[in-house]
Amino acid sequence: MPPNEAYIAAGAAAVARLETGHRKVKTQAKGTIQLQGAKQREGDREVNILSSCKNMDASGKEFTTVCNVLFKCPLTGKLLRKDEKDIHIRKAIEMMSYTNPVSASIMKIYTFNKDQEMVKLGVETVTKYLNNIIDNPNEEKYHTIKISNKVFQEKIKCLEGSLDFFEAVGFEKKTLPLPGQDIQDEFFVLSFKAEKKLDDLLRYRDLLTSGTAVRATLERQPRVFAPSLQAAKFDLPDDFYNLTVEEIKREQQLRKEKLERESVLRTKAMRQREEQREMKKYRYTVLRTRFPDGYILQGIFYAQEQLSTLFDFVCKHLQNDWIPYELIGPCGQKLEDEKMSFRDCGLVPSALLIFSWDAQVLSDVQATDRQKVVTALKKELICNAETLE
Repeated sequence: MPPNEAYIAAGAAAVARLETGHRKVKTQAKGTIQLQGAKQREGDREVNILSSCKNMDASGKEFTTVCNVLFKCPLTGKLLRKDEKDIHIRKAIEMMSYTNPVSASIMKIYTFNKDQEMVKLGVETVTKYLNNIIDNPNEEKYHTIKISNKVFQEKIKCLEGSLDFFEAVGFEKKTLPLPGQDIQDEFFVLSFKAEKKLDDLLRYRDLLTSGTAVRATLERQPRVFAPSLQAAKFDLPDDFYNLTVEEIKREQQLRKEKLERESVLRTKAMRQREEQREMKKYRYTVLRTRFPDGYILQGIFYAQEQLSTLFDFVCKHLQNDWIPYELIGPCGQKLEDEKMSFRDCGLVPSALLIFSWDAQVLSDVQATDRQKVVTALKKELICNAETLE
């Protein structure tokens, strides 16, 4: 089947999956292992992640496939769907305002404002105000900031979280008369208590300048499946696609019509360009690695991530992570260039890979230890393996 026809068939199958629903997974483990504290051993943490990804998200909604796209909030550790992560992070930061108002206000500035150039400019302006106070502690004029000032309005007040920062570091909002005038205006005035703690103001300034946005991270969701013929079948949820179901249908129809017009008079370069365009429809990829004993390790990645992230992911789950190994792609190609993206390697939106130990090194290890390396994956992961249906 020519490449274009294959993509049409694949696209049609994708639409059918999206419309008819997805398969469910059956676990072999008895009970569900709950997420525990941060001080647990790393091995226990991996098992906990395996279990938490099987059933519910942060809202208590049950997952319907083994390929759900989930994110982890760095503040709460909660697993989140794509449509809930921004709301959850906002709530988490707002809650932090009660316990750590300075840090929370800095997070607001970097996280809630989308224009990063405006954020940079605003932070620089706030820093100048603070430096004036730190460098000239006895100059009262620097302790009072006119809120209606043009610079303050255009560079600072427009940023969500900026006013919270001033109040958190010791400024008080006051209405004061303007010098030589009969009218009043609003000012931020450094409190007497804050004036006596300039070291704190210096620390707050450094925290502000080194702040970063709070972003939910893609959860790899490491899952281990028992040997099964179903390993090559991937049921991908809507989140994997940049397009809606209707858009996919329309695109498939247009592609089919175009193929009929162009027939087979297309060059290899043209087909390759179309294949690359096809890959860009997907934001994520689910990768399964089959080990010599038949067990399968699954992880979810961004399509543009590099192969190095896959090697790190696999290595993290091995019993003997120091023994060299190779990963073989679906077409028999050895995955070697760790700087290449999954999209460039054709591993999008899903792929089944083959794990292989370095034969010479493995032979030497087994000869030295006088025992055969039977299972590559950590034992606790094997014990919690699931069965694909």
